[in-house]
Amino acid sequence: MIISTISWLLNLYWYFILARILISWFPDVYETGIGRFIVRVTEPYLAPFRRYIPALRFNAVSIDISVIVAIFAYYFIEDAVLFILTYVLQLFGLS
Repeated sequence: MIISTISWLLNLYWYFILARILISWFPDVYETGIGRFIVRVTEPYLAPFRRYIPALRFNAVSIDISVIVAIFAYYFIEDAVLFILTYVLQLFGLS
């Protein structure tokens, strides 16, 4: 029960990150209530990646590749969290 709930929450956050990527293609969506909410929820995770991985610039176009790195990191973090949680719950006999 605990693991499935945590897994569901991690998947939900993944969809927020995906939505953040999609709304970046449509700048007007940032001004909506849902757009501001998605930015507010995902920015704490994505900001450190942007701080250390600069965007690629091609004349007037800028491509933010930090999001790609953030997605790969998220997969590893999600797997690690679920693995550790499963281990701890089995250790204490709660699963």
